[in-house]
Amino acid sequence: MPKYFDCCLDLKLGTFNLRQSFATDAVSIGLFGASGAGKSSILHAVAGLIRPQAGWIKINQHIWFDQRKHICLSVQKRRIGLVFQDAQLFPHYSVQKNLCFGLKHVSPPDRKFDFNEIVDLFKLEHLLTRMPAKLSGGEKQRVAFARALLYSPDLLLLDEPLSALDTAHKNEIIPFLQLMKNQLHIPMLYVSHDLQELQHITETIWYL
Repeated sequence: MPKYFDCCLDLKLGTFNLRQSFATDAVSIGLFGASGAGKSSILHAVAGLIRPQAGWIKINQHIWFDQRKHICLSVQKRRIGLVFQDAQLFPHYSVQKNLCFGLKHVSPPDRKFDFNEIVDLFKLEHLLTRMPAKLSGGEKQRVAFARALLYSPDLLLLDEPLSALDTAHKNEIIPFLQLMKNQLHIPMLYVSHDLQELQHITETIWYL
Protein backbone atom coordinates (compact mmCIF):
# COMPACT_ATOMS: atom_id res chain seq x y z
CA MET A 1 0.00 0.00 0.00
CA PRO A 2 1.49 3.44 -0.92
CA LYS A 3 2.94 5.47 1.94
CA TYR A 4 2.59 9.22 2.38
CA PHE A 5 6.30 9.59 3.11
CA ASP A 6 8.63 7.24 1.25
CA CYS A 7 12.27 8.29 1.51
CA CYS A 8 15.56 6.49 1.07
CA LEU A 9 18.55 8.80 1.32
CA ASP A 10 22.28 8.37 0.87
CA LEU A 11 23.93 11.64 1.88
CA LYS A 12 27.62 12.51 1.88
CA LEU A 13 28.52 15.93 3.27
CA GLY A 14 32.29 16.27 3.63
CA THR A 15 33.34 13.49 5.98
CA PHE A 16 29.75 12.92 7.16
CA ASN A 17 27.89 9.96 5.64
CA LEU A 18 24.25 9.16 6.28
CA ARG A 19 22.02 6.41 4.99
CA GLN A 20 18.45 6.55 6.18
CA SER A 21 15.13 5.15 5.01
CA PHE A 22 11.62 5.73 6.28
CA ALA A 23 8.16 5.09 4.94
CA THR A 24 4.89 5.77 6.74
CA ASP A 25 1.22 6.58 6.26
CA ALA A 26 1.49 9.25 8.97
CA VAL A 27 1.42 12.82 7.72
CA SER A 28 3.22 14.39 10.70
CA ILE A 29 6.63 12.86 11.37
CA GLY A 30 9.18 13.72 14.03
CA LEU A 31 12.90 13.21 13.45
CA PHE A 32 14.66 12.70 16.76
CA GLY A 33 18.35 12.33 17.49
CA ALA A 34 21.39 13.88 19.08
CA SER A 35 23.15 16.88 17.58
CA GLY A 36 25.11 15.79 14.52
CA ALA A 37 22.91 12.74 13.83
CA GLY A 38 21.78 14.16 10.48
CA LYS A 39 18.26 15.38 11.28
CA SER A 40 18.65 18.76 9.59
CA SER A 41 20.49 17.18 6.65
CA ILE A 42 17.49 14.94 5.97
CA LEU A 43 15.20 17.96 6.20
CA HIS A 44 17.37 19.93 3.76
CA ALA A 45 17.43 16.99 1.34
CA VAL A 46 13.63 16.76 1.39
CA ALA A 47 13.47 20.52 0.82
CA GLY A 48 15.80 20.28 -2.16
CA LEU A 49 18.46 22.46 -0.52
CA ILE A 50 21.00 19.63 -0.78
CA ARG A 51 21.03 16.75 -3.25
CA PRO A 52 21.51 13.15 -2.06
CA GLN A 53 24.06 10.96 -3.81
CA ALA A 54 21.50 8.17 -4.17
CA GLY A 55 17.98 7.16 -3.22
CA TRP A 56 14.55 8.71 -3.62
CA ILE A 57 12.08 11.09 -2.00
CA LYS A 58 8.38 10.48 -2.60
CA ILE A 59 5.75 12.63 -0.89
CA ASN A 60 2.12 11.58 -1.26
CA GLN A 61 3.18 9.34 -4.18
CA HIS A 62 4.79 12.27 -6.03
CA ILE A 63 8.47 11.84 -6.87
CA TRP A 64 10.52 14.81 -5.69
CA PHE A 65 13.87 13.09 -6.14
CA ASP A 66 14.99 9.82 -7.69
CA GLN A 67 18.66 9.40 -8.52
CA ARG A 68 18.13 6.42 -10.84
CA LYS A 69 15.38 8.17 -12.79
CA HIS A 70 17.35 11.45 -12.89
CA ILE A 71 14.51 13.35 -11.21
CA CYS A 72 15.27 16.25 -8.90
CA LEU A 73 12.56 18.88 -8.51
CA SER A 74 13.58 22.43 -7.66
CA VAL A 75 12.79 23.87 -4.24
CA GLN A 76 10.01 25.96 -5.80
CA LYS A 77 8.31 22.96 -7.42
CA ARG A 78 8.27 21.07 -4.13
CA ARG A 79 5.95 23.71 -2.57
CA ILE A 80 7.28 23.55 0.96
CA GLY A 81 6.87 25.82 3.94
CA LEU A 82 10.07 26.18 5.96
CA VAL A 83 10.32 27.27 9.59
CA PHE A 84 13.67 27.39 11.37
CA GLN A 85 14.66 28.04 15.00
CA ASP A 86 15.22 31.66 13.99
CA ALA A 87 11.91 32.97 12.66
CA GLN A 88 13.76 34.78 9.81
CA LEU A 89 11.12 37.45 9.40
CA PHE A 90 11.79 40.38 7.11
CA PRO A 91 12.84 43.07 9.61
CA HIS A 92 11.70 45.99 7.41
CA TYR A 93 8.18 44.53 6.94
CA SER A 94 5.31 44.70 9.40
CA VAL A 95 3.73 41.45 10.58
CA GLN A 96 0.97 41.88 7.98
CA LYS A 97 3.47 42.37 5.15
CA ASN A 98 5.48 39.36 6.33
CA LEU A 99 2.32 37.25 6.20
CA CYS A 100 1.35 38.56 2.78
CA PHE A 101 4.77 37.76 1.34
CA GLY A 102 3.91 34.07 1.07
CA LEU A 103 0.30 34.70 0.15
CA LYS A 104 1.09 36.86 -2.87
CA HIS A 105 3.11 34.03 -4.44
CA VAL A 106 0.03 31.78 -4.59
CA SER A 107 -2.74 32.36 -7.11
CA PRO A 108 -6.21 32.69 -5.50
CA PRO A 109 -7.51 29.31 -6.82
CA ASP A 110 -4.49 27.51 -5.26
CA ARG A 111 -4.74 29.09 -1.82
CA LYS A 112 -5.50 26.52 0.86
CA PHE A 113 -6.16 29.01 3.65
CA ASP A 114 -7.84 32.34 4.08
CA PHE A 115 -5.68 35.14 5.48
CA ASN A 116 -8.11 35.94 8.30
CA GLU A 117 -8.47 32.26 9.18
CA ILE A 118 -4.74 31.95 9.81
CA VAL A 119 -4.53 35.28 11.62
CA ASP A 120 -7.32 34.10 13.94
CA LEU A 121 -5.73 30.67 14.44
CA PHE A 122 -2.42 32.15 15.59
CA LYS A 123 -4.03 35.11 17.42
CA LEU A 124 -2.10 37.69 15.42
CA GLU A 125 -4.73 40.38 14.78
CA HIS A 126 -3.36 42.74 17.43
CA LEU A 127 0.16 42.31 16.06
CA LEU A 128 -0.45 43.02 12.35
CA THR A 129 0.95 46.56 12.39
CA ARG A 130 3.98 45.76 14.54
CA MET A 131 7.53 45.38 13.24
CA PRO A 132 9.47 42.18 14.06
CA ALA A 133 11.82 44.04 16.43
CA LYS A 134 8.81 44.74 18.66
CA LEU A 135 7.78 41.06 18.94
CA SER A 136 8.67 38.50 21.59
CA GLY A 137 10.37 35.26 20.56
CA GLY A 138 7.09 33.35 20.78
CA GLU A 139 5.26 35.98 18.73
CA LYS A 140 7.93 35.87 16.03
CA GLN A 141 7.57 32.10 15.72
CA ARG A 142 3.78 32.35 15.50
CA VAL A 143 4.21 34.78 12.61
CA ALA A 144 6.74 32.42 10.99
CA PHE A 145 4.33 29.47 11.19
CA ALA A 146 1.45 31.57 9.85
CA ARG A 147 3.55 32.88 6.96
CA ALA A 148 4.61 29.34 6.03
CA LEU A 149 0.97 28.18 5.98
CA LEU A 150 -0.16 31.12 3.84
CA TYR A 151 2.24 29.90 1.16
CA SER A 152 -0.20 26.95 0.85
CA PRO A 153 2.54 24.33 1.08
CA ASP A 154 2.20 20.64 0.30
CA LEU A 155 4.58 19.97 3.19
CA LEU A 156 5.85 21.89 6.22
CA LEU A 157 9.49 21.39 7.15
CA LEU A 158 10.20 22.49 10.71
CA ASP A 159 13.85 22.58 11.79
CA GLU A 160 13.93 22.83 15.60
CA PRO A 161 11.49 25.76 15.51
CA LEU A 162 11.17 25.96 19.30
CA SER A 163 14.77 25.36 20.34
CA ALA A 164 15.60 29.07 20.75
CA LEU A 165 12.60 29.68 23.04
CA ASP A 166 12.40 29.43 26.81
CA THR A 167 9.98 27.01 28.45
CA ALA A 168 7.20 29.60 28.80
CA HIS A 169 7.30 30.51 25.10
CA LYS A 170 7.52 26.84 24.08
CA ASN A 171 4.39 26.11 26.08
CA GLU A 172 2.72 29.05 24.36
CA ILE A 173 3.52 27.73 20.86
CA ILE A 174 2.85 23.98 21.26
CA PRO A 175 -0.98 24.34 21.36
CA PHE A 176 -0.83 26.20 18.02
CA LEU A 177 1.20 23.37 16.50
CA GLN A 178 -1.31 20.83 17.80
CA LEU A 179 -4.08 22.84 16.13
CA MET A 180 -2.11 22.77 12.88
CA LYS A 181 -1.93 18.99 13.08
CA ASN A 182 -5.48 18.31 14.27
CA GLN A 183 -7.50 20.99 12.47
CA LEU A 184 -5.54 21.91 9.35
CA HIS A 185 -4.08 18.43 8.70
CA ILE A 186 -0.99 19.89 7.03
CA PRO A 187 1.73 17.27 6.44
CA MET A 188 4.88 18.08 8.37
CA LEU A 189 8.39 16.81 8.96
CA TYR A 190 9.50 18.10 12.35
CA VAL A 191 13.12 18.00 13.54
CA SER A 192 13.92 18.25 17.24
CA HIS A 193 16.22 16.90 19.93
CA ASP A 194 13.35 17.25 22.44
CA LEU A 195 11.47 13.94 22.50
CA GLN A 196 8.60 15.25 24.62
CA GLU A 197 8.04 18.09 22.17
CA LEU A 198 7.78 15.61 19.29
CA GLN A 199 5.39 13.39 21.23
CA HIS A 200 3.05 16.38 21.71
CA ILE A 201 3.10 17.43 18.06
CA THR A 202 3.69 14.51 15.67
CA GLU A 203 1.95 11.23 14.92
CA THR A 204 5.07 9.11 14.64
CA ILE A 205 8.76 9.53 15.45
CA TRP A 206 11.80 8.25 13.55
CA TYR A 207 14.94 7.82 15.64
CA LEU A 208 18.35 8.59 14.15
